[in-house]
Amino acid sequence: MAIGPIDIGGERLAVPVALAPMAGITDRPFRRLAARLGAPYVVSEMVASREMLHLRPLSAIRLRTAGDEALSAVQLAGCEAHWMAEAARRVEDGGARILDINMGCPAKKVTNGYSGSALMRDPDKALSLIEATVNAVTIPVTLKMRLGWDEGSMNAPQIARLAEAAGVRMLVVHGRTRSQFYKGCADWRAVRAVVEAVDIPVLVNGDIVDPVTARRALAQSGAAGVMIGRGTQGAPWLAGQIADDLQEVGPRPSPAGSELRDLVIEHYEGLLSCYGTRIGLRAARKHFGWYLAGRPGGADLRARLVRDDDPQAVIAALGGYAWPAVADDLADAA
Repeated sequence: MAIGPIDIGGERLAVPVALAPMAGITDRPFRRLAARLGAPYVVSEMVASREMLHLRPLSAIRLRTAGDEALSAVQLAGCEAHWMAEAARRVEDGGARILDINMGCPAKKVTNGYSGSALMRDPDKALSLIEATVNAVTIPVTLKMRLGWDEGSMNAPQIARLAEAAGVRMLVVHGRTRSQFYKGCADWRAVRAVVEAVDIPVLVNGDIVDPVTARRALAQSGAAGVMIGRGTQGAPWLAGQIADDLQEVGPRPSPAGSELRDLVIEHYEGLLSCYGTRIGLRAARKHFGWYLAGRPGGADLRARLVRDDDPQAVIAALGGYAWPAVADDLADAA
């Protein structure tokens, strides 16, 4: 089951496989690494529209694109049409090729401010933000959302139609409601109602952790492509592997041995370069945990790394670890 290219408002995505925006994870170093390893499309961490306009340092870092290796987008979140429009203009002026609206984040700190998936509770307000954003820029605007706020308000097809009419050029749907957070299983079949409601491309998201689940999600949803999120934690190569498989060329092998060692060190150095030593050291800790999970001696090495504030000592410890010479199965690596 090979999948074909899609058009996102004039931007051609040859293989519709995307790296999902994940706060604190898919920052610029991670996106650049994923893109180099074959991810066709990457999306920035969520950037709060008002924070971006106040030039907060982390917001500025999140706006930086991943480079030229893949098509990339910047994701904005907000609850006021004016600030969304102003932030959208800033994003376009910064050189972004695609702008994505966050209407799917379930985190309380986001929904308590009536942003993210909370907007699905008020389609009229959601539409006002979408229209303001689309009208503020000339670049394509996309939208990421969930099935609805809860099982009693599965209104994703309604919002999809409103978004398409307002000029949104692609949708991504996570197969859970906000009330589910990440519990249970993603309902890929429920995404089909969104696919059938609109003529623009729809990507399916949620619980896609390897080529097998990617193919199942596509078959059950009828979507044009997939977006991969948590499965990439500790496996920035996963989106590239799935893209290869869906082109029926066979997935590239997972990195192992010295290749994996060099990749982890490259990621660590990228974090230090992006954030500086103090913040970069902290940002790396969760990634070390994912890279080393289940590996012989991995827990001990991680415990040592998170206590060490000397970048050269950390690199030496990573270089001295006996990284397995044979890659894990895709499902295990993901």
